[in-house]
Amino acid sequence: MRSYELDPQGHVNGAVYVQYADHALYACVRAAGVDTDALLRSGVGPVNIETTMRFHRELRGGDEVTVSCAFEWGGGKTFRVRREFHNRAAVLVAEVCTVTGLLDLRTRRLVPDPAARWRAVAGHPEILGLAAVTNA
Repeated sequence: MRSYELDPQGHVNGAVYVQYADHALYACVRAAGVDTDALLRSGVGPVNIETTMRFHRELRGGDEVTVSCAFEWGGGKTFRVRREFHNRAAVLVAEVCTVTGLLDLRTRRLVPDPAARWRAVAGHPEILGLAAVTNA
């Protein structure tokens, strides 16, 4: 961690958790084989509607942390992305959860079935918590 990522008590600043969570999200999306530029060219882009953070333990400058990323799908226009922060001892330090959708960049409205759009562009949709489409 860099000194400017810390608050006066030496804790990681709350805004930095969101930056780390976003980095983990994009790493997950890339690992799933999604070309984000192609996604945008197709006329849709991800948008966060709500972000919540829950802190469980201190995370201070010099501490090591790993960040997981899990997608939670429902049937509507939005889905959740949960990122968990664990320290070296695998203890849960914090959670960042976003309610997210895919925005139609022309109409500025959420697309009705974001899971189908992600599934269509992901080479490995299982990484996004989606089953692959089979042509049976």
